Amino acid sequence: MTSRMIFSQEMENLNQEVVQMASLAREAVEKAVRCIVNKDPSLKGEVERLDKEIYHMEQIIERRCLDLIALHTPVAGDLRTVSTCLKIITDLNRIGRYASDIVEVYDVVASANGFRKPVNIPHMASLVVAMVTDATDSFVRRDDKAARELFERDDEVDCLYDLNFRAILTYMLEDSRKITVGTHIILIARYLERIADHACNIGERVVYMVTGERMNPKDRKKSASRSCANAPYTIDRDDHNRLERSDHDLAEK
Repeated sequence: MTSRMIFSQEMENLNQEVVQMASLAREAVEKAVRCIVNKDPSLKGEVERLDKEIYHMEQIIERRCLDLIALHTPVAGDLRTVSTCLKIITDLNRIGRYASDIVEVYDVVASANGFRKPVNIPHMASLVVAMVTDATDSFVRRDDKAARELFERDDEVDCLYDLNFRAILTYMLEDSRKITVGTHIILIARYLERIADHACNIGERVVYMVTGERMNPKDRKKSASRSCANAPYTIDRDDHNRLERSDHDLAEK
């Protein structure tokens, strides 16, 4: 087998490993949210196991990338691909860590009684999981257009987080007994918002890998600021009913 054939096979293995790591990260987020919504403590161990597996895969992929650089001296597009993979796995590891952080607050949230659910955690989770999925797909397909579209979806997650934050804060001000659980639910929403940011980071890496263009992350922050300028400060009855249905739908899974 020629050196070029060996290199091509190693690059294919690298691609598959990144996809596998992304699948684990997505699964960790889904199970973390189900753990909270369904009050299922058995999923805590699953998420923690996935977090460790994700970390282990990061080490394996990092070693493969360094070996590719040292042994094959890739250039141009190949070098961009290897360097992109090195950065993507860092984002995927952080996604796994945020999933673990979500289940860490399980005991507080599960023990709370009589707390209305103004925050649409299942809806936020479905958005960010879809973003992680599509970010990974854009990497596999080398699709910079799909990668760029992630930023607009991130604006939606940011606005939903702001809306939820205000709503939960209102509930906590109305009843001081809800401060602890409300704070932890805000943290869960914040972790989901950060996962969406990491999906966008992956999108930025894909754009660079495919085109060589380095995107300015400040542009997406400006977009988010504009789109949230007129966001409502409360959740109306229709929104509340929709949130309750989303929680019920996730519990049925």
